[in-house]
Amino acid sequence: MSIEPIRVVVVDDHPMFRMGLAAAIGEMDGIVLVGEAEFAEQVPALVARVTPDVVLLDIRLPDGSGLDVNRWLGAEHPTVRVVMLTMSEDLDGALGALRDGASGYLIKGAGPARVEGAVRAAAAGDVVLDQSLVQAVAELVDARRSPSTRPFAQLTPREFDILELVAQGLDNTAIARRLVLSPKTVRNHVSIILAKIHAPDRPGAIVLAHRHGVGA
Repeated sequence: MSIEPIRVVVVDDHPMFRMGLAAAIGEMDGIVLVGEAEFAEQVPALVARVTPDVVLLDIRLPDGSGLDVNRWLGAEHPTVRVVMLTMSEDLDGALGALRDGASGYLIKGAGPARVEGAVRAAAAGDVVLDQSLVQAVAELVDARRSPSTRPFAQLTPREFDILELVAQGLDNTAIARRLVLSPKTVRNHVSIILAKIHAPDRPGAIVLAHRHGVGA
């Protein structure tokens, strides 16, 4: 008795990226690419026509959000598994997608083996996160469990995480490595944090954080 291959659709607006995924999927045993789309509006007709098992879905599309497409798929095609794709370390997006039913989340640039593993896991009903995000997402979930009990309630969970690391003496590069962010993203967050907590500069933020028991 033959086993039906896992049917995959790729939704991404970058032709070269789609070509790369198509080539990789073509080398995977038991997995077949049955369709591609670059716009959110193309997804309903495509899914109805090719009936995929797994959709590899870019979080950002030219005509809408992949998160909205994920929600639509969850409502209209609950048996279709979705693995979100992104170039950025969008932890809020990761949590939102998983909360709305996505089976996984991968950073673009993941190797063929990781993509294959995600497709197989999703098709089997498992949840998979890119390894570079596992710890950071877990920390974000923990921070959101009791937001009212921590100081600096005006900060988002991500901003609070960064303030805590600043207070521990880490520089932007070290923080970027710890949280799997770019140094530029960390720098932007630090500027926003200083404004929100009314700290004159980084040393001032450290002093203020320590006064509230953060990073001390």
